[in-house]
Amino acid sequence: MFFPKFGDLYEFYDPSQRKTYWLELPELRTSRICYAKDGWLLLYKPRTHRVFFFCPYTRELIKLPRLELTYQIVAFSAAPTCPSCVLFTVKHVSPTVVAVSTCSPGATEWNTVNYQNRLPFVSSVWNKLVFCKGLFYCLSLTGWLGVYSPEKNTWSVHTVPPPKCPENFFVKNWWKGKFMAEHNGDIFAIYTCSAVNPVIYKLDQANKAWVEMETLGGMTLFANFLSSHARIDLLGSLRNNVYFSKVRFYGKRCVSYSLDKGRYFPRKQCYDWGEQDPFESIWIEPPEDISTFL
Repeated sequence: MFFPKFGDLYEFYDPSQRKTYWLELPELRTSRICYAKDGWLLLYKPRTHRVFFFCPYTRELIKLPRLELTYQIVAFSAAPTCPSCVLFTVKHVSPTVVAVSTCSPGATEWNTVNYQNRLPFVSSVWNKLVFCKGLFYCLSLTGWLGVYSPEKNTWSVHTVPPPKCPENFFVKNWWKGKFMAEHNGDIFAIYTCSAVNPVIYKLDQANKAWVEMETLGGMTLFANFLSSHARIDLLGSLRNNVYFSKVRFYGKRCVSYSLDKGRYFPRKQCYDWGEQDPFESIWIEPPEDISTFL
């Protein structure tokens, strides 16, 4: 889903069909995308600090308490129609202190608590967030992994060494080339660099290490600055690929990386994700009925 710089017409690109669809969504005017999950968008209006859920296919809108989002991103655990839905954001206070804010649909305010870090944890807008097995995982700017339990209201920084960066990784915009996704209890990190092929890691919880993957075992990853997703039910050439939310060739081709072929498609181009506006696009599940689109 691509957010226009002007107007209310939103573009939806389906990489499996290489087709583009459109929806007119005036409800999203002046808002900034924060996260997407289970067919729902989480959005923020910077001028009013209004936070809200929106389903583009049903036009259902769910308001949340106001929150000033300066240098942090927000994630949620499940669709807002689910009783277990929790929103989470973490903000840098000092090298050893973070402020965690949580909220649920129907609440009148956000709950904010400061936590001490045993290890230095740099929290910023470049964090990556996923919800997995009842916990929020936060990959920091420097690759350390913070974990928050909404059930126990606890925060800790895991003693898992950061993933090994690709060669030449520390170049311009290096912090923007990281993505994180979860699937079926597993957590994956994708590290990219414009000059070399991406490296994909899987978190080994038992041994407290990131393990480099040579294959996705038929899984497909959809990488995005704000929220990334994993699917295991796609067929054919979509399998064992990483799809990035960038479209080339006048909307005809989505940028992808094939682990089988060991290269990007389209080839012979440098993909510097730092050159892309991080808030211009996001992956979202398609509607059940394609006639929803214009």
